[in-house]
Amino acid sequence: MATQDDGYMRFFPYEEAYDHQRDAMSRISDALGDGADVLFEGATGTGKTLAALVPALEHARETDKTVVITTNVHQQTRQFIEEARAITRQESIRTVVFRGKGSMCHIDVGYEECQALRDTTRDVVEAEADRADLERRQSDLLTESQAGDEEAAEARQAVMDELDAVEDELEQLREEGNTCEYYYENLTADTDEFYDWLFADVRDPEDIYEYAEMEGFCGYELLKEGMEGVDLVVCNYNHLLDPAVREHFFRWLGRDPEDIVAVFDEAHNVEDAARDHATRTLTETTLDSALDELSEQDGPGADAAANVVDAFRTALVETYDDAFAFGEREAVGEDWYDLTIANEEGRDDLTLAFLQAYTGPGIEQDIDRALTFGRALDEQYEEAYKDGETSTRQECQTLQAAQFLATWMDEGTDAGRYPVVGVRRRGGGSDGRGGTGDGEVYGRAELYTCIPEQVTRSLFDTLHASVLMSATLRPFDVTEDVLGLDDPETMAYGAQFPEERRRTYAVEAPALFASERDDPGVQATVTGTLEDAIAFTPGNTLAFFPSYSEAERYHDRTDVDATCFLDEPGVRAKDLRERFTDHDDAALFTSLWGTLAEGVSFDDDDARTVVVVGVPYPHLDDRMEAVQAAYDESFGVADGADERSGTADAGWEYAVEIPTVRKTRQALGRVVRSPTDFGSRILVDKRYTTLGEREMGEYTVRETFPPEERREMIDIDPEKLRFAMLNFYTDMDAYGGDPPTP
Repeated sequence: MATQDDGYMRFFPYEEAYDHQRDAMSRISDALGDGADVLFEGATGTGKTLAALVPALEHARETDKTVVITTNVHQQTRQFIEEARAITRQESIRTVVFRGKGSMCHIDVGYEECQALRDTTRDVVEAEADRADLERRQSDLLTESQAGDEEAAEARQAVMDELDAVEDELEQLREEGNTCEYYYENLTADTDEFYDWLFADVRDPEDIYEYAEMEGFCGYELLKEGMEGVDLVVCNYNHLLDPAVREHFFRWLGRDPEDIVAVFDEAHNVEDAARDHATRTLTETTLDSALDELSEQDGPGADAAANVVDAFRTALVETYDDAFAFGEREAVGEDWYDLTIANEEGRDDLTLAFLQAYTGPGIEQDIDRALTFGRALDEQYEEAYKDGETSTRQECQTLQAAQFLATWMDEGTDAGRYPVVGVRRRGGGSDGRGGTGDGEVYGRAELYTCIPEQVTRSLFDTLHASVLMSATLRPFDVTEDVLGLDDPETMAYGAQFPEERRRTYAVEAPALFASERDDPGVQATVTGTLEDAIAFTPGNTLAFFPSYSEAERYHDRTDVDATCFLDEPGVRAKDLRERFTDHDDAALFTSLWGTLAEGVSFDDDDARTVVVVGVPYPHLDDRMEAVQAAYDESFGVADGADERSGTADAGWEYAVEIPTVRKTRQALGRVVRSPTDFGSRILVDKRYTTLGEREMGEYTVRETFPPEERREMIDIDPEKLRFAMLNFYTDMDAYGGDPPTP
């Protein structure tokens, strides 16, 4: 148990820590000292961030390391900033909050163009420095020659010749104009005041952007230059999970991976994020652009590149044309839609079509030649931009296509890789190849990564240590398997606030299988349950559904006095949340797979009741089946399967059931977020109940919840929910007047 005498408590910014925080800090401190990874589950609102940060900062301070805390949830970044500000008011720490270049660029250019601008700007500054040095030398030599030193006169002439050459170089660079004035100021002006301001507190990216804009600096580049030696960096997942970005990121920090203590927040999301970072795609549009690019090039390298790119494009179109079922093409919209290309005979249909369409000396040979040609062409674009021959830095489409083709052919049959073809419909305009493009379907090839361990294991193996924290990391053995962690320290802290201030009801409503959702009787039961939950809540109600369409269905069916809000795809979650919480008697209908189910706080009066309707399994498509198959192959039959049903395999549990229950648990955690808060959590589906365990066998999900959460679930008939809620909220003295009448 930690005490105030523990060294790391100097970084704890508040008067008292929760008992479980003290215990967690002590255990994390010990684990970091051993260089071990930590899996840390703590119920929502129980202070996980400080419990991880405090011992991590102390360990880093004592061992000359840097703490990197990362999340994929924007609101959590804001919380990290506030916690870091609180810490630095007690114990000074140097903190940088790092965001991607796209949101911090003052002239709105892409990565490649920015790199070229930096190089040219640096050339200008170096030439100016050379000129200044030469001018000083010629001035000194002029003084010496005027005093009668003939050798000085001769030397001065040579310096003047060099000076003329530098002046010509500068004139040419200025005429080309491909420099960044903001970066120029970084290199030439005094930036000490910026860094004094930066480290006087914890600055968020918006503040840095505004300060830099006012001073004419590039704040993004100043952050990169000033990150070395900091105590704490706040960033998003991309900086650690993307291998290419990570290499640059550590270099900016001036740290090797073994000098980093990483803290991952919302770590249950690392699995999907790592999978996304490892996945590679190539669209038909890029293939078309590459062929257009190659049509303007000559030579055997260009011919070889055009040969394989054209063959792959032909194969892609043929593959998705052949894969369409009757009427399927007409149903394609503007979102990507997967088509099945798996082939039981070996390679997928797209690869077989590619091999059939290709003619030439050898497909691997031509792909290698395409890569070589693409790299050379990309270098030409770089030089043309730096030399002012082009106003923008052109990206080499041939190189992008060739790199993808090499990966597709080399890794397409690797374990955990799944080839996919997707299609979508153009919104209109020219397709770049002579057609109008109005409503046309086009495709993309994708090499999907099923096993995130292929990305994460190498990361965790090279870091000094990591703390992965979330309210929903259990079962720990599954997290260890999926992410490739070896023997981590594990700790779990359930809800620490008074149990009498919360209720969790498992409503014995019909099991909302997809096949049952259109049943009028099922809809009537669910609607009545929702109306009761909203009517007997003294305040706001959050209602989560398996999809946005289900949320819309019950938003339209529910008849209550409360103000009802409907979350829809594309709506800014922040704005919707603010409108919802501005009311004191409202209901918000949303998808469990949307952005409001996790990482968003609804404290106290913001929401009193949360309802999860159904078991929100993800769409079980070919891609998800590939993930299941990969997990089955990698991990075999899940531990405990025989005890439950005898059929629950690792693929289903790891890929579908456990992530779904984690989502549900995240949604339940939106309410009751402090010791003084109170509220109800309602699960509407028989599969959450003990009755469902007895009647539904393998379809029940109750056993997937941690044991202490199961113990709090109160099974209840739909008709009795209103009475239970009335009694609970009356005990909390929450109605502020006469309670509603059952």
